[in-house]
Amino acid sequence: MTSPDSHARNATGDGGTVLYGIAQCDQVRKAKALLNAAGIAYRFHDFRVDGLDGALLDRWLQRLPWDALLNRRGTSWRKLDERQRLAVTDQMSARAAMLAEPLLVKRPVIEHEERLLIGFAEPLYLSFFRGPGEQGRQA
Repeated sequence: MTSPDSHARNATGDGGTVLYGIAQCDQVRKAKALLNAAGIAYRFHDFRVDGLDGALLDRWLQRLPWDALLNRRGTSWRKLDERQRLAVTDQMSARAAMLAEPLLVKRPVIEHEERLLIGFAEPLYLSFFRGPGEQGRQA
């Protein structure tokens, strides 16, 4: 049985790497390809299949501003009617919108060793996985 605190480190429960997104997203595909090529083990959490847990979103919102997590450029945002879009004005309303429609979360989200990375950029991913103590090292 899983407790509500089972996401304390990340969704793997062991401090491993989790890639959150949807399988059809081009940015998620790029992230998967880079992780695979670099030999970085990860677990994929598909929002369409696995959903979005409130405790997980709350943990992210403690570490990042809500507007960094909310994808206002995607199809899911554009499909909302104007009243729904205008209602997203703060963390609480953004949280409610993302829980109601997990595809409103900017993708991909990487959770690795207590750190989060939103979106995809190859140089950023490479430095992210080197870790804080290895920034100057070449792979």
